[in-house]
Amino acid sequence: MLHKLFQLSACMLLSLTLMAQQKPTDLDKSPQDMSYWPANYPVLKMNGKAKDEPIARVIYSRPAKNGRTIFGGIIKYKEMWRLGANEATEIEFFRSVRIAGKSIARGRYTIYCIPDEDKWTICINKDNYCWGNFVYDIKKDILRTEVKIEKTSELAEAFTIYFEETKTGANMVVLWDDVKASLPIVLSTK
Repeated sequence: MLHKLFQLSACMLLSLTLMAQQKPTDLDKSPQDMSYWPANYPVLKMNGKAKDEPIARVIYSRPAKNGRTIFGGIIKYKEMWRLGANEATEIEFFRSVRIAGKSIARGRYTIYCIPDEDKWTICINKDNYCWGNFVYDIKKDILRTEVKIEKTSELAEAFTIYFEETKTGANMVVLWDDVKASLPIVLSTK
């Protein structure tokens, strides 16, 4: 009798566990990606060609154009944009840098954009635990700076962020549709 009671309890516990398991989600339409400065940092590290930490890393989602009007369409001019899709885009600096003459300490931040037809306002914010820009708090901005945009001859179907090295640091380049924006980042000498 005790043996049957144990079996019954085990079956009930197993069925409750199976019913409570979360099902896998579908593949997101805007997959998450990462870009490093220096480019291909993980590969360099695995091959023993990078001894130090990277300088920066951006974690972002990559929505696709899919025939839509992007700027002035699904991305409204003069309105806050999470600079990607889904989660707020994160930028992590593994050492101090300077952006628009302001020192940015080593750390992890969220990055937003207020696009306009000829320039974007880039906002770096210290609130790391937010989804999108639904609870964006301007009081947590550590930097706001304007960058010019340029029109490109080639369309970028997928939203893309990457770092392009310069003599004094790198530009964080944002590409989507026929628009390119570059945020100059300078290595701090401290």
